[in-house]
Amino acid sequence: MSIFDGLNANASALTANRFKMDVVSSNIANANTTRAEQNEDGEWVPYRRKIVSQESRGASFDSFLQKSLGRSDNPGQGVRINSVEEDQSPFKQVYQPSHPDANEDGYVQMPNVDPLEEMLELMSTSRSYEANVTALNASKGMMMKALEIGR
Repeated sequence: MSIFDGLNANASALTANRFKMDVVSSNIANANTTRAEQNEDGEWVPYRRKIVSQESRGASFDSFLQKSLGRSDNPGQGVRINSVEEDQSPFKQVYQPSHPDANEDGYVQMPNVDPLEEMLELMSTSRSYEANVTALNASKGMMMKALEIGR
């Protein structure tokens, strides 16, 4: 196990969390976008919420358990973005007869983005990002102390 494994794991988590915050920010920015893309019929459809899924890179909890018991030497390798998928939940129907995208009954299809849910996701991801920065700084501090001892 290298002394840089911890730094690499934190760096991958920082990168993944930053990407996730970017996607959540995009969801919030497009919460009222009724014309995001055209379907195969040439009609405009609202923005669909994007969902980011992450997974561990190369190691599971069991491998960490076996390593801590001295039965394995496979360290964790961080996280990575597994996929970015569109949320397939139905669009919201809002009654706005004066809206240019309203149907014959006066309803407008709005994006399936809930700003409250997105803000909670953004706060959670931001906290994860901060925790990884703290862990990265702790690792850096330990390395600096080890260098000082070597003098």
